[in-house]
Order: sequence, then C-alpha cells, then structure tokens
Amino acid sequence: MHEPTHAEQRDEPSGGPADPGLATPPGATTAPRTRDLVEVVPGVWVATAEIWTTTSTVVTTPDGEALVVDPAVTVAEVGGLAAAVRARGWRVTAGFATHPHWDHVLWSPALGDAPRWATARTAEATQRRRVAILASTEAAAPGHDPALVGTLAPLPRGARRVPWPAAAPTGPRTVAVVEHDAHAPGHAALLVRTPDGRVLVAGDMLSDVEVPLVDTDARDPVGVYRGALDALELAARDVDALVPGHGSPAVGRAAVSARFAADRAYLDALDAALRGGTLPDDRRLTGYVAEWHGEQLEALRSR
Repeated sequence: MHEPTHAEQRDEPSGGPADPGLATPPGATTAPRTRDLVEVVPGVWVATAEIWTTTSTVVTTPDGEALVVDPAVTVAEVGGLAAAVRARGWRVTAGFATHPHWDHVLWSPALGDAPRWATARTAEATQRRRVAILASTEAAAPGHDPALVGTLAPLPRGARRVPWPAAAPTGPRTVAVVEHDAHAPGHAALLVRTPDGRVLVAGDMLSDVEVPLVDTDARDPVGVYRGALDALELAARDVDALVPGHGSPAVGRAAVSARFAADRAYLDALDAALRGGTLPDDRRLTGYVAEWHGEQLEALRSR
C-alpha cells in the first residue's frame, strides 16, 4: 500500500466518509453467530458484512478443504464466518488477502493457522503500514487480535496460482492470481475454476455499490485502472459469476459484463470531469461513495 489517499480511507482511524455507523460495530463483543453463506456457483460461497457490504468468499472442495478470501469485518462477523465453516464440516487449509487495506487482511483464531497468502507487494505493504492498519482496525472494528491482522505470506516468486487445494493445486479446482495496480499496488483478483463453474473474486473493483477508486499516486491513475479492467475482463471472459469486495455478486455473464461497462463508463465520465466537463452520472454516487468520488476528483485535479 502507498501512503493514504482518498481510496484508503478505510485505513484512517479518525472518521470521515468511511465511518457510517462504525462507532460500535454490532456484535463486536458478543459470541459469534453463524454467518449466512450464499453459493454463487457450486463450491463458491459468499458472506456479506454489515459495514460497507463487505464480502468474504469461501471456496471449497468436495472433501471439505476451504480457502477463505478477505474474511470481514467485525470480530463477531469473522468469528461467525469461522462458525459457518465448522458447521458445514469444512476445514480451512488456506487464506488469501486481495490487497493491503485493513478490512481485507483480517483473521480469527477460529479459522485456524493455515497459510494466508497475498501477492508479494501486498504482503510487503501490509507489513510496512502495520501501525496504521492496526489503528484503523481497532477504530472501526475493535477487538481483533493484532497478532493476526495483516499476517500474510507472499506467494512464491513467479507463482500464478494460489497453492490450494493442498491435495492437488493443479487439479480440477485451481485459483489463478491476476495481479494489477488499479486500486492499490499489488492488488489481486482470483480466478476460481471448478468443474461446476468459474468465478472472478475481484477484490475492491467491479462493485455495484462503489465506483472505481483509483490509485492517485500512480503515474497515470485512470490509465492504470483501465488497463487492469482490460486484464480482468480477459481473464473473466468465461466466468459464471463475479464477487466484488463490496456489494453484491454478479451472476451470469451478462451481469458480469455490465459491471465492466459501468466501471468504464465512470472512468470515461471522470476523465471528462477532469477536462472541465460534467460530473459523472452514476447511481452508485450516494452517501460515502459520493464523498469519496469528490475527494478523488479533487486529488486528480491537483496533480
């Protein structure tokens, strides 16, 4: 992660547009309740948190191995996710963090001590910004074990897949990594392939509730984001569903295509606004997202 910008306000401990209802997250100190899991294709399950409609994805094998991606957000919710995994007889054999923002690098002792993978740049950035990440976590979702927040292992050098499932990481179930710099340097999307379907786990992109938040420190923030969308769309050309880091899954190829179109339309409007044109007309621009958009526009104009 680079130094904080508007796109990283989830790492800021002092309020602002990223704080809707966060003072005391519901259930933060209560015993975990089993989370609801929605199966988007056979073997790929999604749980949605209250804060920012943050998603957690669980990929499973027929013999019960589970890969847990971005477990979130409150202590009770992450514990409830672990309870849901246990209730189904699954065992967590790997975790993955898509990028180094605090709400994507959480864990629970109840999930066990499986390796938690990330791209090398995500692992490095999480370690480098550990103090800020811990402060943001405690401010927004208090009670997480600091020893577990952001404790990530970099993928082996040159790896294009998550080493999961443990029994056969190159068999009928594979999880490919698509690394890019759109939302944060070293951000990863996961292309999950199973015998029954394909899913793109997109991290903080392609949301139905949040507009694209670019890395304003990049050499060409909007251009970099467009390039990442191109790479993801190529990887996702035959997927059956898409899971964003925040919002609802898109199920069906038409729905997936619509997410790419919406993000490209926003970037087109953002470019026009930077040249003095009208502001984007996007139904996602409400509440905290509208505030983030305003800050993003101001940051890009000041470059």
